[in-house]
Amino acid sequence: MMRSDDSMRSVHLLGSGHTDYAFDYAPHVLETFDNQHLDHDYAVKFICPEFTSVCPKTGQPDFATLYINYWPHLKMVESKSLKLYLFSFRNHGDFHEDCVNIIRRDLVALMQPKYLEVLGEFTPRGGIAIHPYANYGEPNTEYANLAAARLRGLAFK
Repeated sequence: MMRSDDSMRSVHLLGSGHTDYAFDYAPHVLETFDNQHLDHDYAVKFICPEFTSVCPKTGQPDFATLYINYWPHLKMVESKSLKLYLFSFRNHGDFHEDCVNIIRRDLVALMQPKYLEVLGEFTPRGGIAIHPYANYGEPNTEYANLAAARLRGLAFK
């Protein structure tokens, strides 16, 4: 069933017939659409097994599976725009921890979700795997408490 309302007005990339790929960090490609289910909480999970960035010191490629989980509020991220945004890290030089925190920051600014978390499972390099985790809970709500509890529960396991 096609949506007949205005909730898709801000979605331009999906179905455009032509895709431009940004080859460096491009948060401007992110798009949202309206959450149609405001009457209850639910979760959305993205698994991105082909995330790549480069080491800012050596220029060597880094590979990761990213897990992005969120509980939407008014806006949701459109998946093609998320794919293009994540692709824009391909030639971007940042440490693993920075990539995860930048993605968290950008998605929170874009959607203002109730809750959001980003986990990066980076492939080992030099015998060490790094799995940075960053999350967000809407301030002064139960979601902030959830974020604090999840962070404490995941830290250093």
